[in-house]
Amino acid sequence: MKALFRTALFALAVPLSAVAQTSQAPVEVEADRLDLDQRAGTAVYSGNVDIRQGGMQLRGERVEIQRNEAGELSLATATGDRAYLRNQAEGQDTPIEGWGRRVIYHVAERRVELIDQAELTQGGDRFNGGRLEYFIDREVVQARSDVSGSEPQRIRMTLQPAQ
Repeated sequence: MKALFRTALFALAVPLSAVAQTSQAPVEVEADRLDLDQRAGTAVYSGNVDIRQGGMQLRGERVEIQRNEAGELSLATATGDRAYLRNQAEGQDTPIEGWGRRVIYHVAERRVELIDQAELTQGGDRFNGGRLEYFIDREVVQARSDVSGSEPQRIRMTLQPAQ
């Protein structure tokens, strides 16, 4: 299972600018609206947002990107009824896909959160719960049933037998 999560979030472990340098793939963004605040270092896309780069995709009704003082990506937050993250790494047979009402990537901490009706899958392997949190460097997954402001959502896991 370690390989699932390591592969799933590898592309997210690198700021978008570094991913672009290594993959040479353009970042494509579609949205109904953009509110950019250069001083605050934020860009807020809203209305059916779809961000793609190579085999990676982030979707939501709203996606907020925050940069630190050095101009590097520090936080990306996608929200919506089913915010979505997909990563198809080179050499990977099936993509990693994640859903939640909120998907947050903390760059400095190298941590990803899927919150409220959270789901993470690859092939037939599946995790569900109120909150799934993955610490990339430590290869640690934490799953919780409780979500602030919502009824508890039991944790469920399905793992397919090794082939």
